Amino acid sequence: MTGLTARLTALGQDNYEIQVYGADTVPAGKTMVELHSNFAVQGEREEVNGVLPSIHALHETLEITHGFTPWFETGFYVFSSIQPNHGWEWVGDHIRPRIAVPAEWHWPVGLSLSTEIGYQRRSFSEDTWTWELRPIIDKQWGRWYFAVNPALEKSLKGLSSNQGWGFAPSAKISFDLTKVVAVGAEYYASIGPIGDFSSWSDQQQQIFPTIDLNLSPDWEFNFGVGFGLTRSTDGLLVKLILGYRF
Repeated sequence: MTGLTARLTALGQDNYEIQVYGADTVPAGKTMVELHSNFAVQGEREEVNGVLPSIHALHETLEITHGFTPWFETGFYVFSSIQPNHGWEWVGDHIRPRIAVPAEWHWPVGLSLSTEIGYQRRSFSEDTWTWELRPIIDKQWGRWYFAVNPALEKSLKGLSSNQGWGFAPSAKISFDLTKVVAVGAEYYASIGPIGDFSSWSDQQQQIFPTIDLNLSPDWEFNFGVGFGLTRSTDGLLVKLILGYRF
């Protein structure tokens, strides 16, 4: 990442999988199919350095994750975007292997590590090839749930490829109102290269009040409304995640 406002504004088009991950992996032999949808109610209005504006863009991401062992899964993403005046376009693909500490180890917290690499078209991102390392720590404590994802991001090809790793933390806290309904908040940030963080106004900072429905062990439902806290962040974003495990 870079401290340039233009760069961070263009990253508004990078909202394809707005999710704080839990430490559990998909069980061995099972496949989870998820649809990530989000719509920028308020966002960048102008094309910035060849990247399409984010305002009123509807992003749709298909995520397919298969569990190979009790501690290893691999996810594959297909990104697409419905742009005002451009129609529905393919954006790119990512692949995400992940390992986890097995449940039978009985650690006091859940712990896993994913690595995600992939491509996005130049009209949607100034960095076309990127790599992410995402440690995942979570804990269910009675009716409370906590998760932290202190992710590191690296551009492999594009405007920021000559820079080091950027820090992009995210976190989630939720409370089970009932056995089905949980309410909470999610936090997402992109604060710049490690050792040279961007100024506050040039960082991306977002807060999402959320609701999760625990309909069954096979279903996933997450809805949130995101508010940007800096001028470099899309001002208002609505997201929905629907998933089913086969």
